[in-house]
Amino acid sequence: MKAVVSFFLLAVTFCFSLNMYAQDIAGLLDGNSENYKKRSPIYDYYGTTLNNTDTVPDFDIKENKLKITGTIYQSDGITPAKDVIFFIYQPDENGNYEMKKDEKRKRYVHHRAWIKTDADGRYTFYTFMPGKYDRVKELKQIHRIIKEPGQPAKDLNAFFFNDDPLIPELTLACRAKAVPSMLRLEEEGGMLVATKDIKLKKDSNANILQ
Repeated sequence: MKAVVSFFLLAVTFCFSLNMYAQDIAGLLDGNSENYKKRSPIYDYYGTTLNNTDTVPDFDIKENKLKITGTIYQSDGITPAKDVIFFIYQPDENGNYEMKKDEKRKRYVHHRAWIKTDADGRYTFYTFMPGKYDRVKELKQIHRIIKEPGQPAKDLNAFFFNDDPLIPELTLACRAKAVPSMLRLEEEGGMLVATKDIKLKKDSNANILQ
């Protein structure tokens, strides 16, 4: 009976986290009523010229290096999407979100990166495998925000990992929510590599993954 209760709590916690976890972290990032401090962190690249490749801080010193790459497509699934800004942020290998403050005292997650697609729609992030708190039953994840030209920024479901040991414990409904953004890892040149394409919806209020 105890095992059944634990399974149910895990399923409920994970499904709830799909919708709420990014909002919880966003609360950490806000911290002030000023517009600058409340806006999405996707806008905080400080005028840096973005290209289709970026590297998360501390990548060079992390043991489990990870490359995430793919193509962002228009809603037809064929045409590459140009000038799309794609932002990720994540916990460290121990599951902690290392928080810092910029010169305007806005809090942000240290391990983050931005790309902007070229005409080919390609993107690449060099990062590392995130961890999770041992006392919390949640999947390892990398959070994502995307912004199409002329559209507001939108949160996407986090990247999850197909080898996460908690996946078999999820209900079918929760697993179905996680699968579209799940990364399949392969080893290549001493680094973990995952390829995941993104297909933008016609509806400007949402995005999906293929």
